[in-house]
Amino acid sequence: MNAVIETTNLTRRFGDKTAVDGLTLTVNGGEVFGLLGHNGAGKTTTVRLLNGVLNPSAGSARVLGFDPVQQGEDLRKRTGVLTETPSLYEGLNARQNLSVFANLYDVPRDQVKRRVDDMLTRFRLADRAAEKVGGFSKGMKQRLALARAFLHQPDILFLDEPTAALDPIASKDVNDLILQVSREEGKTVILATHNLHEAQRLCDRVAVLEMGRIVALGTPKELAHQTHKSLTVEIEVAAGEVTRAQSVIGGGVAGDTLMLTDVAYSRIPAYIEQLVSAGIKVYRVEPHEPTLEEVYFAIQKRGE
Repeated sequence: MNAVIETTNLTRRFGDKTAVDGLTLTVNGGEVFGLLGHNGAGKTTTVRLLNGVLNPSAGSARVLGFDPVQQGEDLRKRTGVLTETPSLYEGLNARQNLSVFANLYDVPRDQVKRRVDDMLTRFRLADRAAEKVGGFSKGMKQRLALARAFLHQPDILFLDEPTAALDPIASKDVNDLILQVSREEGKTVILATHNLHEAQRLCDRVAVLEMGRIVALGTPKELAHQTHKSLTVEIEVAAGEVTRAQSVIGGGVAGDTLMLTDVAYSRIPAYIEQLVSAGIKVYRVEPHEPTLEEVYFAIQKRGE
């Protein structure tokens, strides 16, 4: 897989405070990559460094082959950014806002109207396109800011809390769109979020930041295996065989299903082998993986 973001010891200090501390990571093309962490963990500063809005105090980065420090203007034409508190021209209407940014992003003039219309429709703003943005609700402004980020068809999208202030329907639309541009269009998405349920659904890999440092990095499943050495497993067997199955491997019973708790990952194949050797038909094996939320708090607890 081709790397579209590479950082080496990327560091940013503000006076005596280190906001990003020795960040070294690689993000591959087409990934949805999550930056997780509480307020002040370094997520927003990282996004700014990767777009050349801030210069690092130490270390380096390459984004789409560009050096953000030396080639920030060219780089930003290839990235789309949604900040946590997006700024819009409130005296202009929605269509005018998008048209202004289309020109800033060098969208070909003969494509501007079509792209603007597409974004207004996609983010359910077409019927409010002629209204001044100053009168929009917070959720409508968020949708317009998202439209602006997607407008110039960037290769990398940096989305900071993209569903903040959105209703459930709009949130689902945005999440579906993130998966679409990643899976179908090959775009890379950097998702900085507090919403761990969304991160679990959307992210191929995540980095957990604490005081500007990466304290965990991997797929949600990889991190679950690191933080939780055991789990609950449901094993459904043929009707009438659950009592005999229980005598073979133990556990609780619910209908035709055995419920095993505190099971080590490595023991699951052995349990199945024991049941099959005893002539018991196994119809379903369902390990209950820890959620990303459980993993996140386990990482925080480990850090403490």
